[in-house]
Amino acid sequence: MAEMDSAEAVQIEMSIADRIGVLKQKHASLETALEDENNRPMPNSSIVASLKREKLAIKDKLQNLDSA
Repeated sequence: MAEMDSAEAVQIEMSIADRIGVLKQKHASLETALEDENNRPMPNSSIVASLKREKLAIKDKLQNLDSA
């Protein structure tokens, strides 16, 4: 039974690591989109705000997963 618990713990840990990796990729993608929008001659302020909110939400999720 103890082996089963440790195997489950490893699987959960891998799942968290996978989730962190996906969130970091999404965060980087949003950063690129934000830079692209800000580099336009007339950036759309609502798009910029939306991208910033998404990035912040992902950052919060990453911090929560790192502390778990």
